Amino acid sequence: MVDYHNANNQSSTGGEQMTNMEQENDWDRDLLLDPAWEKQQRKTFTAWCNSHLRKSGTQIENIEEDFRDGLKLMLLLEVIAGERLPKPERGKMRVHKINNVNKALDFIASKGVKLVSIGAEEIVDGNAKMTLGMIWTIILRFAIQDISVDETSAKEGLLLWCQRKTAPYKNVNVQNFHISWKDGLAFNALIHRHRPDLIDYDRLRKDDPVTNLNNAFEVAEKHLDIPKMLDAEDIVNTARPDEKAIMTYVSSFYHAFSGAQKAETAANRICKVLAVNQENEQMMEDYEKLASELLEWIRRTIPWLENRTQEKTVNDMQAKQEDFRDYRCVHKPPKVQEKCQLEISFNTLQTKLRLSNRPAFMPSEGRMVSDINGAWHNLEGAEKGYEEWILSEIRRLERLEHLAEKFHQKAAIHESWTDGKEAMLTQKDYETSTLSEVKALLRKHEAFESDLAAHQDRVEQIAAIAQELNELDYYDSASVNARCQKICDQWDTLGAFTQSRKESLERTEKQLESIDELYLEYAKRAAPFNNWMEGAMEDLQDMFIVHNIEEIQGLITAHEQFKSTLAEANKEREAIQAIQAEVQKIAKSNSIKLSGANPYTTITPESIDGKWEKAMAMVPLRDNALQDELNKQNSNDTLRAKFATQANTVGAYIQAKMEEIGRISIEMNGTLEDQLTSLKEYQKTIMSYMPEINTLEGYHQLIQEALIFDNQYTSYTMEHLRVGWEQLLTTIARTINEVENQILTRDAKGISQEQLYEYRASFNHFDKKRSGQMVSEDFRALLISTGNSLGDSEFTRIMGIVDPNGSGAVTFQAFIDFMSRETTDTDTADQVIASFKILAADKTFITAEELRRELPPDQAEYCIARMAPYSGADAVPGALDYMSFSTALYGESDL
Repeated sequence: MVDYHNANNQSSTGGEQMTNMEQENDWDRDLLLDPAWEKQQRKTFTAWCNSHLRKSGTQIENIEEDFRDGLKLMLLLEVIAGERLPKPERGKMRVHKINNVNKALDFIASKGVKLVSIGAEEIVDGNAKMTLGMIWTIILRFAIQDISVDETSAKEGLLLWCQRKTAPYKNVNVQNFHISWKDGLAFNALIHRHRPDLIDYDRLRKDDPVTNLNNAFEVAEKHLDIPKMLDAEDIVNTARPDEKAIMTYVSSFYHAFSGAQKAETAANRICKVLAVNQENEQMMEDYEKLASELLEWIRRTIPWLENRTQEKTVNDMQAKQEDFRDYRCVHKPPKVQEKCQLEISFNTLQTKLRLSNRPAFMPSEGRMVSDINGAWHNLEGAEKGYEEWILSEIRRLERLEHLAEKFHQKAAIHESWTDGKEAMLTQKDYETSTLSEVKALLRKHEAFESDLAAHQDRVEQIAAIAQELNELDYYDSASVNARCQKICDQWDTLGAFTQSRKESLERTEKQLESIDELYLEYAKRAAPFNNWMEGAMEDLQDMFIVHNIEEIQGLITAHEQFKSTLAEANKEREAIQAIQAEVQKIAKSNSIKLSGANPYTTITPESIDGKWEKAMAMVPLRDNALQDELNKQNSNDTLRAKFATQANTVGAYIQAKMEEIGRISIEMNGTLEDQLTSLKEYQKTIMSYMPEINTLEGYHQLIQEALIFDNQYTSYTMEHLRVGWEQLLTTIARTINEVENQILTRDAKGISQEQLYEYRASFNHFDKKRSGQMVSEDFRALLISTGNSLGDSEFTRIMGIVDPNGSGAVTFQAFIDFMSRETTDTDTADQVIASFKILAADKTFITAEELRRELPPDQAEYCIARMAPYSGADAVPGALDYMSFSTALYGESDL
């Protein structure tokens, strides 16, 4: 006996060898378990052999007897393999027969089949078991092994083919090659699926298996040239029909319908292309929707940021400031994320289109990434202007409120002073007065003129404050102007009345000589001192607003200088009171009866002392107010220092990380998945720094609430740091997206990890500036280093591919897209047209019925909705133009 266990080591795959070996072992067990199967196998294998032998004009009657001399066995192998075997030996001796059988077995082994325990002697001796095993091995190798459906082959491929073809039919559920075929419906379904004109499937009944089987076998033999290999009764009367017999029979159906299998392959190709196109269209729709929503939000937001409607009070402007802060912290961050996601989606879509050999996606007008970036830039510009305007408005309103309060305070003091002055200046008391009284009236008038001149400065201050309020657009300027005009008009009237009374008194002065010098001296000194005290009290009550320590220290210094003059002022007060005391002393010593108050002034010693005491009480209050403001400014200075310390730390961190991510994107090692994992971990590390940003935002809010407008401890502003932080997050997200696109390119194009390493190393070597981009001359040097000999025209063509925008720089993603395109194959419009032509049975058009029969429902309807009617001379009703549709898929015309 010849052992062919190791006859040939050139089998196609280890998996196929194991499958054959297991099937051979099953063979032995099957024959031992159910001898009835041998009968089925004899019939099936004999019919199968005859279906091929008849092509050479012969056949066999007894499978174990007719192959004993090896002649018909060699003939069978020549027919099914299409090859010539060595010349057989025509002798009748046993040795001649064994040699012929060995030639056949050697040929089988040369096809990668391992024959275990099957020798030429057993075949020559007519061993039925070994003969059937040999024929089954031949069937497996030449009729079943080459069946391939969706990356499955042999038995699994044949089973998958049966399941797909019979899936639409009721009462058919093919799970194996034995009991799933007993009722005959599966055989009829296979025939009806490919030749519905041969069988009326709806008339078949599941409870009549013999009729069903005979119908299928007879139709197959008559119309499909498939010989009858089994009897219906043999199948029905066996609890579990022989699997090998059924597989042999079904494989004949598969090969008979091989043309339909080609159509299925063509349909699968079309499905794959359409699935890619549908996915890309969905991504385009998603991008357009998200871009439209983001642009609409920006369009609505910018007018709000550009609104410069002025408010009347600081509180109203601070409410606007709070709304702006809410916009910055609540409404804008999600939009920042949407903008980043939009760029990532756009890049991913473009990568998928390049990988599937589709034209680049061009968003609708106004929705390009550059358009969104431009709108975003305008939004940030509006933000900056709005924030600056709010701060300037708060400063302006604070200044206005301070000036308005100061105006009304000075106006009230002046109006109180002028009350009754017109009546006093217009009275005619001097007409009935004595000479001494007239002189007294004259002196009193001179004192009044001195008082009037002293008040001139206050009137000028009131007018100047009113003018400044008008220049700063104070909302209640009308009432301020009216009050100021009234004061100025009254001041002019007082001046005129003063001049008129003076002239009247001077006309009578010659008649009046007696004058009380002491009263006059008192009046002259009391009036300016009284005015000084009123001014001092006004200054002590004056409101102040400062923004830094230097300003408050200046006020404290001025206040200290004021306090240093109090001793001299007190001496003046005592001197004035001494004059009044001298008057009383002279009157008493000379027994003079005084007529009453000092005729030259209304300022009494009591009023001077009262105002002095009031002014002295105000001094400590002013001390406390200035000290409180100093404490506040010290606190503000501490807050500036805290913000500056945190801002300097955050700014340095952002700068360092921006430089670090730049190096990482160039110097990354390991697999793309490792790089992606490292980058995402790096992204988590960056995001863990967010509490520091939030701390800085807290300090910034405290600074704004404290109305601090400058900070000498740092050059950073919150706006600069926000932009830097957003740029850092966006850069990391873009780098991650670049690696994801590289993974997508590698998987789609079949690029190995080693190739990617080589591409990255070459790119980094010629990227002299380590910027992640190469200028055209460096890129040309890189191509030459890979063995390409480039002329100018060829290099110009390549640059048009890798740099379609003409920027003069080549990115790594564009480089690997180019290399993968040069080394891999993709679906083309011609291939899709050829696939549709198979489905259409070589016609130049296809019908909706054919599309629905060969394609899944959703993709069939997709084609029908988009294919234009066919208008050729051979057109039939409902004909569709698949050629223009296929070219449109690849951007050669509009779909």
